[in-house]
Amino acid sequence: MNSVWKGALGAVLALAVAMTAQAEDKMKPFVLAYKAKADMAATVADVKQKLAAGGFEVVGSYSPYDTATIVAVTNEQLKQNAARSQFGGYGAAQRVSVTSVNGELQVAYTNPTYMAHAYRMEGDLAEVSAQLAKVLGKQEEFGPAEGLTPKQLRKYHYMFGMEYFDDPSTHAMYPSHERALKAVVERLAQGKAGVNQVYRIDIPGKDEVVFGVSMKAPSDGKKPMDDAYIMSEIDFKPLRSTAHLPYEILVSGRKVYSLYARFRIAINFPDLAMMGDNSFMNIMTSPDAIKNALTEVSDDTYQEALY
Repeated sequence: MNSVWKGALGAVLALAVAMTAQAEDKMKPFVLAYKAKADMAATVADVKQKLAAGGFEVVGSYSPYDTATIVAVTNEQLKQNAARSQFGGYGAAQRVSVTSVNGELQVAYTNPTYMAHAYRMEGDLAEVSAQLAKVLGKQEEFGPAEGLTPKQLRKYHYMFGMEYFDDPSTHAMYPSHERALKAVVERLAQGKAGVNQVYRIDIPGKDEVVFGVSMKAPSDGKKPMDDAYIMSEIDFKPLRSTAHLPYEILVSGRKVYSLYARFRIAINFPDLAMMGDNSFMNIMTSPDAIKNALTEVSDDTYQEALY
């Protein structure tokens, strides 16, 4: 083989290796642990037991609709990585879902490494990914047809003009962190705007607390912010992405934030069509409805007439 052919062959092989590495580097937002024909309550209890025995702290759970239960967990590694990361509270919890689909339960969870890159965290949480796989199992990653690379995730937005991770909603500002925290705790306890606490995680060593929150429309007119309504429109594939829920409120310093819904939804459903059946168009008013509901529960001076 002459030098020209050797060089060409080497280039082709190098390209193939690079393409393979790139393909392997792509991730999806959810992991299917296993499927089972079993009782929902018994399976949820078993999942919680496995998580606790495997080194995770169960910080909350809820059922957004009759066919699903979501369990939120954290551990020291998740909290310490959150402490090292700007707005790291968003990644302090992982979510495990048990969803009944056609008489069969799907046990799934958020992919920690995917979320670490999506939320621009310092560490990639690969050890937490391995720990969840060991505790619950790992059959396959799922979500979009094509995964995303770490680089794509760290600069992700759905399309031109839509929000990035660092374009959050700022719901309120208070004189101090303590005052901001007090307002959110009190208003969540009151169920303002149909928003209730699912979990709370205090980030160690910094003035930052993340709340996982459920959202149930208090009236038909508020339906666009409702967890069940939104998921009925966008979570339609055979493997359910139930662990997209719950949303988060972040009290960081003296301000109250949330990820804007056009980012928060899209990062978990990046291949959701813009128009047509089961599309963003069907929930077009939901991002602002979510923003308004989370503002009402965050801002003790909120007046609905202003929106």
